[in-house]
Amino acid sequence: MTYRRILALLLSICTFLPVGAQTKPADDKDDVVRITTNLVQVDAVVTKDGKPVPNLKADDFEVYEDGRKQAITSFAYISNTSNVPKSSSPTTPDKTRAETPPAPIERDAPRRTIAIVVDDWGLSWESMNRLRTQVRKFINTELQPNDLVAIIRTAGEMGTLQQFTNDKRLLNRAVDQLHWNGCSRLGLSVLTRVDDLANVGCGFDTLRQTFKALEFIVDSLGRLPGRKSMILMSDDIRRGRSEEKPEGADSVTVGTDVINYGDQVRRITERAIRGSVVIYSVDTQGLQYTGIRASDSVSGTIPDRGPQLNALLTRRFFLLQRRREGSLLMAEQTGGFQITNSNAFQLDRILEDQGGYYLLGYRPTEETFNRQFHHIKVKVNRSGMTARTRFGFYGVTEEEARRAQLSARDETNLALGSPFGAQEIELNLNSFFANGKTEGSIVRSFIYLNAANLAFSTVNERHETSLEIHGVIFGDNGAIVEQVKHSAVLSLRDGEYKQAMRDGLRLRFDMPAKKPGSYQVRLAVRDRTSSKMGSAGQFVAVPNLNDQRVALSGVVLGNSAEGPMQLTGMANPPARHFPANADLQFAFFIYNAAINPATRLPNLMMETRLFRDGKSVSETAQTPIVVEDQSDLSRLFVNGAVRLSSNLEPGDYYLQVVVTDKAAKNKQPPVTQWVDFEIVK
Repeated sequence: MTYRRILALLLSICTFLPVGAQTKPADDKDDVVRITTNLVQVDAVVTKDGKPVPNLKADDFEVYEDGRKQAITSFAYISNTSNVPKSSSPTTPDKTRAETPPAPIERDAPRRTIAIVVDDWGLSWESMNRLRTQVRKFINTELQPNDLVAIIRTAGEMGTLQQFTNDKRLLNRAVDQLHWNGCSRLGLSVLTRVDDLANVGCGFDTLRQTFKALEFIVDSLGRLPGRKSMILMSDDIRRGRSEEKPEGADSVTVGTDVINYGDQVRRITERAIRGSVVIYSVDTQGLQYTGIRASDSVSGTIPDRGPQLNALLTRRFFLLQRRREGSLLMAEQTGGFQITNSNAFQLDRILEDQGGYYLLGYRPTEETFNRQFHHIKVKVNRSGMTARTRFGFYGVTEEEARRAQLSARDETNLALGSPFGAQEIELNLNSFFANGKTEGSIVRSFIYLNAANLAFSTVNERHETSLEIHGVIFGDNGAIVEQVKHSAVLSLRDGEYKQAMRDGLRLRFDMPAKKPGSYQVRLAVRDRTSSKMGSAGQFVAVPNLNDQRVALSGVVLGNSAEGPMQLTGMANPPARHFPANADLQFAFFIYNAAINPATRLPNLMMETRLFRDGKSVSETAQTPIVVEDQSDLSRLFVNGAVRLSSNLEPGDYYLQVVVTDKAAKNKQPPVTQWVDFEIVK
């Protein structure tokens, strides 16, 4: 492997090369809530003494629709957990230690898909601080490697919910971005002073903003396959009144207007039911003392102020109750539950409840589809056991409820917006950070396509296909940071076409990375002729090169088994399939290395580690990086090799590169980059 060849790979402008074909994942069969003319299928969780029960049979259940018992025609138990043990990361990550990369998520492996929704429109400063501690503890001690998690803020810019990941580093960074919102409808504390109970917020209806965000989140989750969970964390989601109910004490008054929030709660729960979303709510108010506090301004004698103080205690008690009514209703009607009066939030209990569920199906009658609401109840014929399921559904079939046929643009946006790729075109993606003198910081992506999925036509004795390539970089809360679209017409000679059909196609796609941060890169490729779609995503960290701290580009892999590396031979590396008992070559760039005044050269040390299932299986000792022969010390090219021993079993692995800058004035932690690959027979 030569400097010029790797430099060309990382920084060149080439576009197309043949690559190895990929294996198509199995189709999703994760339908949960189904309401068709032939089947009504609902999910249920059974617990005993608060613990899930996974070993029941169909005869143990009874299902009722509007009080009428239904004959169960289909039955299954679906487990969401695997046998992979959860990692024991510290609650507070050690920033001086090189972080371990996560295990790769397999599309068809058992997993829990969880959206942690932080309602920063409705959190006090007091609750937000407590929330950050508990969510970080939950991430670092409770999650399993296959759990797919997102942290979403209701007051953040609503994008397309791209932050689903099993990478605890990224989730911890998302927790770092959680801060109290000065426009929250709560102040610094859950219960404000006696004389300041209403003096919070920014003068507009933030509860409506919360509901608007929740509708978007539930709709977006509904597009993901399988059963999803939303953990809603808020101090204040009220219920208000529904149109069907008379105006009463639970109405919410803002100025002189009575706000009807009951219908918004009902709309969210109905969408959650249709989208197989279970809502768990956490009343982040926690345990509160409702009596007189030191911050309260109370004057006068007890006999004179007694009635006022008694009224205050009652008012505070009912205020705490009203604030949790809306989120309680969402949880109960979607099959979840609410955590109250707990400063620890009991997130482990919620996670345990998501370990598995039963699918119960029955044949509907003509009355089922009368466009009225139908109540569902599930009973268990076992002592001490309780079944929870969704409150019910509206009598409309999936076919009737289905949206109008999407436009090509909408289909592309959906493909970009899901953490699971569209599968009509087999697509493999390798994205990484790089920086060049002319290009600046970019995210470079190699796209691998199965040419057999594309529609080719013969034009002037050549084989042509027309593609649209859409790339998006998503930042915090799914906000779009960068969006690029390219059109390409591939015209292949007969020999190139045959090779593409045998080995696949490779495209290169660059997007500018204007700001440092942790991003999700998503790309979608659309065949213009057939309208078939393929998409994939990858997280990329873009360092801040302006802070003059050492940083690394992404890592490119190569295989030395076929002799010296050629640019046109980079077919296997980004596809990341390598045999055991061979050398795994790698290359990357180092930016901003400090200069040792004595030698006028950088003093850098490197070590490499191989991981499988989150555990180190091989590592090398620190060795110095030789830089004397390089002309640009601000962008150092580094290559090396790791031996893949013959005793390594086939499967998914990570290579981690750890670089320590010994010449830095202030002792800095090592910087790391990692890339996943597969060992094959």
